[in-house]
Amino acid sequence: MLVVKVGGSLGIDYDAVCRDLASLIQSGRRAILVHGGSAETNALSEKLGKPPRMVTSVSGYESRYTDRETLTIFEMVYCGKMNKGIVERFQKLGVNAVGLSGMDGRIWQGRRKSTITIVENGKRRVLRDDYTGRIESVNLDLLNLLLDHGYTPVLTPPAVSREGEAINVDGDRAVAVLGAALGVDKLVILSNIPGLLRDLEDETSLIREIPLEEADAFMQFAQGRMKKKLLGAVEAVQQGVREVVFGDARLPDPISKALAGKGTVIRRRTGDGDL
Repeated sequence: MLVVKVGGSLGIDYDAVCRDLASLIQSGRRAILVHGGSAETNALSEKLGKPPRMVTSVSGYESRYTDRETLTIFEMVYCGKMNKGIVERFQKLGVNAVGLSGMDGRIWQGRRKSTITIVENGKRRVLRDDYTGRIESVNLDLLNLLLDHGYTPVLTPPAVSREGEAINVDGDRAVAVLGAALGVDKLVILSNIPGLLRDLEDETSLIREIPLEEADAFMQFAQGRMKKKLLGAVEAVQQGVREVVFGDARLPDPISKALAGKGTVIRRRTGDGDL
């Protein structure tokens, strides 16, 4: 079983991602693809006169402020343009993909945060009309039903709250929960950089291995959205995934390269200081 997350930043080669995953599926692998759509959401938000607002939590994690209007735009891009564009790519490649959001069938269910506390201009603020949350359960019955009948799920946020509200959830943390629930050995997370870099301006400064036990020491190198990617990877390994690989979605065969260890690998130590 293979679970892959591809982000939504500029520069990602979705054709290459889909071609590579289609080849792996046609060779006998079962797979689920989770995707983002941040760059497209930002662009549409600007066009609609609702510029994106990014907020920073008191713990230093950046996220999209999601009021009801923003949530509607988010769904238009993630569940519409991005999801169906990826499904179309797979269908052309001979993969019978099914595009779903985390709301469908309560695939991802969680708790909507009643309030969020952010830091803005050096001061703490409490926001009460934010539709964000964190996944607490995965509907494996539905996913296994699709997989057992030869379908490839293509999943995207939002998730659904216990009360039935759509909630924006972080895709990297969502795929961590998904991978752990499915019991996968390896989780691949693709973005528009080679992996975790010591210097964002220097792609040769790639950090190739991060022992789970030392992950906190590497958090200093995770800037912006990469902080949540690293947090999600740590959570996945803590919940039983053997290893998580950050790979480069701009390359040909990006998934195969990540599976071969090209990128940043996060895993537990296997003994005596060796990874």
